[in-house]
Amino acid sequence: MNEDLSSLKNDIIENFGTPCAVIDLNVVEKNIASAQARCDMANVANRPHIKTHKSPVLAQMQLDAGAQGITCQKLGEAEVMVNFGITDIIVATNLLGAARTGRLANLQKRVPLKVCADNLVSLAAYTKAASDASRVMDVLIECDTGQKRAGVESPEEALRLAEAIQADKWLSFAGLLFYPAIDSWPETQVFYDELRDKLAHIGLTANIVSTGGTPNFVNIGKLKGTTEHRAGTCVFNDRMMVKAGVATLEDCAYTVYTSVVSRGGKDRGILDAGSKTLTSDTGGLEDYGHIIEYPTARIHKFAEEHGFLDLSKCNNKPELGEIVRVVPNHVCVSVNMFDQLVAVRDGKIQQVIPVAARGMLV
Repeated sequence: MNEDLSSLKNDIIENFGTPCAVIDLNVVEKNIASAQARCDMANVANRPHIKTHKSPVLAQMQLDAGAQGITCQKLGEAEVMVNFGITDIIVATNLLGAARTGRLANLQKRVPLKVCADNLVSLAAYTKAASDASRVMDVLIECDTGQKRAGVESPEEALRLAEAIQADKWLSFAGLLFYPAIDSWPETQVFYDELRDKLAHIGLTANIVSTGGTPNFVNIGKLKGTTEHRAGTCVFNDRMMVKAGVATLEDCAYTVYTSVVSRGGKDRGILDAGSKTLTSDTGGLEDYGHIIEYPTARIHKFAEEHGFLDLSKCNNKPELGEIVRVVPNHVCVSVNMFDQLVAVRDGKIQQVIPVAARGMLV
């Protein structure tokens, strides 16, 4: 182990203990610049999704690098970002729960939000929130073209929602939101072209046509008419992105520093990071994280606070008390388990960044 890394590990455990979420600012800045460059080359605006880092500090870094605005998944995340002074926000989900509590109206009073809908029930909730806020609300229609998640499945359904928005004095049609599957962009183009023509017949234009996903950087700009792209995971990357071929391990800015707390047998061990740290989301992989120092070791099972190590394929095995770095399978859910990120640069701790929007489920 090089001297800088050994010193950093000592500083981490002495100041924070383990498990500890650590981000490398050099890699974070490189990832932010890379995402911005991809959007610039495709001539689309960059609207990063903050559900990965959940931090106004990191969101501001993305805006300073050229991002037009941000994407949030929950209203609570948007509230945190607005409190920090960020105001150009799309909330990319149906906000029924937040609308019915009155929180959507309260935030709409402060800033003009852009929200998404794929049904009339959501539109009714947005109408009430906008009316209560005395401010017209911008609405994007979410369209499904292959992911089989949220979103209308046909241009005709989208048109009916657009007509409802057009007829509502408290709502304004802002555009369309897509998250195509990797291989469904041709179908997305057909869907968009048909819908664009239908909208034109009723006098509407989609000023925002938003596509999404870090893996979809390979397709960015392929949908003719796109105005912006939403990507979240790319700020840190993780094993899922490595598996998808859109990142390397060197591009993974986020690691969990964790201690080997037991070596009860020759070919096994225990980490102090379990499902409450690295989460049980395999992301389609066979184990639960990549140990940088011991790449042939496997985290094959979890308890809540323990990661179970299979060391049978390791020539060199970690020692009791050793600190190792784990790249998680799915970084977004791991970040949400921590109150803070320890930011380092060149082997030195630089700052502690609060995960200010963690746990914002509404």
